[in-house]
Amino acid sequence: MTNLPTEPAIAVTGLRRSYGHQVVLDGIDLHVPEGTVFSLLGPNGAGKTTVVRILSTLIRADSGEARVGGHDVAREPDLVRAAIGVTGQFAAVDDFLTGEENLLLMADLHHLGRAEGRRRVADLVERFDLGDAARKAGVTYSGGMRRRLDLAMGLVGDPRVIFLDEPTTGLDPRGRRDVWQVVRDLVAGGVTVFLTTQYLEEADRLADRIALLDRGVIVAEGSPDELKRLVPGGHVELRFADDRALAEAAAALGVAPEPADGSSVLRVPGDGGVRSLKALLDRLDTASVDVDGLAVRTPDLDDVFFAVTGRPASTTAPTSPEANAR
Repeated sequence: MTNLPTEPAIAVTGLRRSYGHQVVLDGIDLHVPEGTVFSLLGPNGAGKTTVVRILSTLIRADSGEARVGGHDVAREPDLVRAAIGVTGQFAAVDDFLTGEENLLLMADLHHLGRAEGRRRVADLVERFDLGDAARKAGVTYSGGMRRRLDLAMGLVGDPRVIFLDEPTTGLDPRGRRDVWQVVRDLVAGGVTVFLTTQYLEEADRLADRIALLDRGVIVAEGSPDELKRLVPGGHVELRFADDRALAEAAAALGVAPEPADGSSVLRVPGDGGVRSLKALLDRLDTASVDVDGLAVRTPDLDDVFFAVTGRPASTTAPTSPEANAR
């Protein structure tokens, strides 16, 4: 019996949205398989939050088609809402309620029965390591703890797809790592995560696929490694004990050494693959040149963004109605 391909968790075709005369999304296409992390990467004002708002049924697109969890966003909004969870840039935690009460409130909003709601809340308290904090008011929570509670609230309805709109904005490094682990755990459990971020490292570490959004247009898409291969400039840094060994290595490899900076480091163009590294070291061994250390340097996502847009991803796009509506 032939297994038919499953419908993607998110499918978007020709999505457009304008605010007045300003085009925010200019006909984007997206395809997100189930059980993966898909990251929409771009600077402030690029259109990321507008995409999330359309896919989570908060606003309508001007044109195009979008399906989430197998349901049409425009024609079946209630079914889409039942299949998703949404965590915005700012934690939607009620400071006057305890963590547990915040979760129980969400259980009531999802029309879970009393017993099922309490079971679900207890599971999430344990899963997100809220512990004793679950019995404390939200106002006492740290930024990282508030974000964990906010994520747990988004999972009360047991969604198949969860939208995380810049979930680590404003968190310290430890809080960011905590959120990253939560995302990995969600995907391990079969949840599809749609992540918007302006942090290059975050997309690189978490995403199976990344779409670079700039001025409302997808300018590149692929896995992190596929995107990095779009940019030339990878090299291997070889470190030597002294300048004499450096000169001998440069002669053996046919590479012109860069002006001396006291570091005795030679940069050799290459992709850093196992075979090319072995060939490189074999040539140095044949020339009896000892290498003290090496490092592989490849283009990062900022290099990719700069290559396809002409400016780094850290550059803020012109202010748009999307930014004002956050």
